[in-house]
Amino acid sequence: MSQFLDLPVEILPLILGYLPKSQHLAHASLVSRTFSTFAVPQLYSRIAIYSWHKEGKTKVLQLFGTLASCPPLAHHVHRLEIRDFPKAVVSSEGDTLNFVVQGLRNCRNLHSCTWTRDGTLNSEILIALCLAPKLREIEFNGHSQGQYDPQILSRFRGLTKLSLIMPSSVVISQLDAMLRCSGGLLRHLTVICKTTGVVNDRVLETSGPLLTNLEQLYLTGCPKVTERGVISVTDFTQVGLTGLGLEGVSPKFDMTAFAIHCNHRRSLARLRSITLTVTRSMLDPKAWTSAVVSLLSQSPLERFHIYATSTPSDTGNFDDSVALLPLLPQFLQDLVLTHGQRLTRFSIHRMPLGLQTIEAICRGCNNLQELFIVVEPRLLNALPDLLVHATKLRAIHINYPTASQLEDESDNDGELGDPDHVLTASQTLNFVRRCGPSLFQFGCNTKVWQVGREIEESLSGDKVARLCLLPYESPVIPEQFLVVRT
Repeated sequence: MSQFLDLPVEILPLILGYLPKSQHLAHASLVSRTFSTFAVPQLYSRIAIYSWHKEGKTKVLQLFGTLASCPPLAHHVHRLEIRDFPKAVVSSEGDTLNFVVQGLRNCRNLHSCTWTRDGTLNSEILIALCLAPKLREIEFNGHSQGQYDPQILSRFRGLTKLSLIMPSSVVISQLDAMLRCSGGLLRHLTVICKTTGVVNDRVLETSGPLLTNLEQLYLTGCPKVTERGVISVTDFTQVGLTGLGLEGVSPKFDMTAFAIHCNHRRSLARLRSITLTVTRSMLDPKAWTSAVVSLLSQSPLERFHIYATSTPSDTGNFDDSVALLPLLPQFLQDLVLTHGQRLTRFSIHRMPLGLQTIEAICRGCNNLQELFIVVEPRLLNALPDLLVHATKLRAIHINYPTASQLEDESDNDGELGDPDHVLTASQTLNFVRRCGPSLFQFGCNTKVWQVGREIEESLSGDKVARLCLLPYESPVIPEQFLVVRT
């Protein structure tokens, strides 16, 4: 019988690719010199530091110490995601800051960099990133006052993806210079503000001619942006948008006029993903829903996201003042009727759905793989009987309000659907087992599990594979926690 060592060494990278956690790759690199040859590049290929990581600030300094002192390891870094960093470092002029800058300069193969924490960027760090010859994607905090010189941003060349987080007006003033340096290569533009007016129609009208190859546009928290500014972008894109996000834009945004213009120009004939928000102050929700259905009528839509900017009240009840709620069932069923054969993701947040609407989605979307919904607790027990109709469903995340978030998860406490209790471990497992065999990921409120299989031996001696819940191991943040941002 063949042994593991008899396998061709070329398949070892494929095997190691199934190890999601960095500590697993680190352990694999210690097995032998051959394992180290393949495991170390994967270990350093993607590095992420989040604010919830234990001793994250200490680890990030250790990381840059390693990257600065060992260039061969730094050469393996392709994606660098820094979401937590000590603010004291950027204001110092000592060896620590030198290690950070040198570590970045050693990352000669860096393709993507995320650096989002306010107050942790300075001019030296930005200059080091500008010198990365293969950098094509950057996401950074745009609050520059007293932190860095915004004019450095015009040195980035060849960017294909740009994400600005809370940009100041002086950073926005450098946007056109950044776009010109990218030479028309930019494919993805994201701007996340916080109800500020620094991004408005005039900014988009000026940038539009420089975005000829743009494929994805996401705007969040830009209350001064109307359909006029977005049209300025869609009219100049030669390839057509495949992704569009309009989250927290102007309440004066005329969706009807936008739909008429885009349909006339066939601007969204390639659109596969859209994210929209609704507010309780919508003037004419019926006209808005009709306009959205019309807007998407020419699009090969695959992913639909919508959420209300209001939240459930403190008592745990949904806010019925959201103007769209009475029209939501028919609106979603109209979308299913038009796009059901293509839709792979349906995401509805902060607006509860009834069982009839959920059933229509599951029955009408033959290729549905991801479903993120809000349901009232009393409906939870009936939900799996509807989810089984989505035979390709791989991920389901359910949100529901609880009157109190109890820490006691005893299997003997509470009934399924009781608003005073979160789902216990046994309730969750029983729920998942009723959802169908294709499920790979399950989430409820703030918890996410992977759905696995464990082999059990029956009384007759047969081996039986049974569903089980495993900790979520992927280093990537679950998509459902990234959808709601305003």
